[in-house]
Amino acid sequence: MKFFIDTADIAEIRDLAETGLVDGITTNPSLVAKSGRDFFEVLKEICEVVPGPVSAEVTATDFENMLSEGHALAKLADNIAVKVPLTVDGLKTCKALSDDGIKVNVTLCFSAAQAILAAKAGAAFISPFVGRLDDTGADGLQLIAEIVEIYNAYPEFQTEVLVASVRHVGHVIESAKMGADVATIPPAVLRAMYKHPLTDKGLDAFLADWAKTGQSILGKDERRSA
Repeated sequence: MKFFIDTADIAEIRDLAETGLVDGITTNPSLVAKSGRDFFEVLKEICEVVPGPVSAEVTATDFENMLSEGHALAKLADNIAVKVPLTVDGLKTCKALSDDGIKVNVTLCFSAAQAILAAKAGAAFISPFVGRLDDTGADGLQLIAEIVEIYNAYPEFQTEVLVASVRHVGHVIESAKMGADVATIPPAVLRAMYKHPLTDKGLDAFLADWAKTGQSILGKDERRSA
């Protein structure tokens, strides 16, 4: 499973990218607005930090303007994936951009029927919103299972399932078990994936035992200052 980070915070992106675990980024106008910086400037910087796909969302809702915005965003960097909403005009834009060789992330997917349409429109990614479905009392992960099953039945569909609106580690684990291609994860959730009390307890025990030996793996001259 590939990990995308769902943020436009450059400091967070740089920090997490250093782990080597980040395969891409998803953004939207709201996330970029929180930075207080120029929209295009932020996107260009993100694309320089992360070589994988960087989803940048259009703000128009009609086909002609979505298409124009999509082309403008795609010119920012080779790794831009234009994000469009799952509407009739959004799917028309997806088809047109995809035919031009531009990667498209179709977002705000809440049904398997919508996912089928996105795949037929040539989407590189489909973004089902797990957490938002859970908020309504529905089972967001069930939608992931349905989309993965359908896509696997049709090898001609090249669309990757990008699990979005991830709220907790369980969403990532269950989506991975189902075979989803990508999860776009808030920074806090990715950091939570490292955590387990037994890991901390075990490390503390190892360090205590090592300290009793009075030894050091590195000599004084080899140690880096903290």
